[in-house]
Amino acid sequence: MNHRMLIRGAVPLTALALLVAGCGSSSSNSTTASTPATTTTAATTTAATTTPAATTTPAAPAKSSAATTLTIAADPSGQLAYTKTTLSAAAGKVTIAFTNASPLAHNFTLANSAGSVLGATPTFMGGTKDLTVTLKAGTYTYYCSVPGHRAAGMQGTLTVS
Repeated sequence: MNHRMLIRGAVPLTALALLVAGCGSSSSNSTTASTPATTTTAATTTAATTTPAATTTPAAPAKSSAATTLTIAADPSGQLAYTKTTLSAAAGKVTIAFTNASPLAHNFTLANSAGSVLGATPTFMGGTKDLTVTLKAGTYTYYCSVPGHRAAGMQGTLTVS
């Protein structure tokens, strides 16, 4: 009885395999009467395979290649100030290269218009640290978050368009 069930189960699978194989071979004979069905299936398969790859792959490099790099520094004389009080960038990936040649430790902190911090460099002395963020069009505030530095005027505005 189990043997018969195996044979009965195998017959539909064999028939299914023949149908699938038959469909595959008719796609190579595109001149038969089944051409519209085969062409539609092939076109659908090709479009489904091509569209996501074409959409996903070029979109990522396009954003990466459109990255903006901005440079800013702490006042090297030790004043609680940045060398620039305004910056501008295109929307997308933005890298801020912050240099601190000041005798005091500073950082570069970026916040949105609601005051939420989007990112910051570590607080450091000497050298350059990068902050990379993806920004939409809008106005952002940057400042040094070391206590007292922002209140003394170490801040500025980043405009993204």
